[in-house]
Amino acid sequence: MILEVINGVEIMSLQELKKYEVRAITIDYKEKKIYNFFKRCLDILASIISLVVLSPLFLIISVMIKLTSKGPVIYTSIRYGKNGKPFKFYKFRSMYVDADDRLDELIAKDDGNSSGIRFKAKDDPRVTKFGKFIRKTSLDELPQLINILNGSMTIVGPRPAIGREIDFYTDEQKQRMLVKQGLTCIWQCSGRSNVSFENQIEMDLTYIKKRGFFYDIYIILKTIPAVLFHKGAQ
Repeated sequence: MILEVINGVEIMSLQELKKYEVRAITIDYKEKKIYNFFKRCLDILASIISLVVLSPLFLIISVMIKLTSKGPVIYTSIRYGKNGKPFKFYKFRSMYVDADDRLDELIAKDDGNSSGIRFKAKDDPRVTKFGKFIRKTSLDELPQLINILNGSMTIVGPRPAIGREIDFYTDEQKQRMLVKQGLTCIWQCSGRSNVSFENQIEMDLTYIKKRGFFYDIYIILKTIPAVLFHKGAQ
């Protein structure tokens, strides 16, 4: 029995329906030019300083990736930012080179542990041994400083969306793409992988409504202990 059809997807059970539900939040979106200016200044300054200071760490991680698995140091994929604009998204490679080819197989075998539309497997067999370490410590995210410097991302904002996720977004969920996507966000420092997809969306939309320079600073400061203590990391 089909309960509902959402974006062309036939929903067959209440459990499945919950994966696509989000509390109805409608955003009266307005550009904040002064805020955007100072936010961009912070992005440029922080990314340049971080890239210079962390360059030895970049080198060490690059060498370890090369020593522990075959393939490139940097994993590049297409993500979608503000207003659905695609951009090249950078991470240190934490998976084996055939990871993307094995994704459909893992989704088919998923036992329901992943969070809604966003697939996140526990003990993902595609992740290398060193990859588990850089994921747990969030070191795999460091190359996104390049994204921040080139303007395709910002420090604080909803996390960049994957193409296959957007196909299932409701109109409410699409509102998370009204702003530039970020390196960290409120749910990243409030449980990360432990936060359900529905709550991630709700937090993203709440951030967009409340966004401001000092709120961004608050989220950055809150992110530091979350990363240091691996809160919600997988």
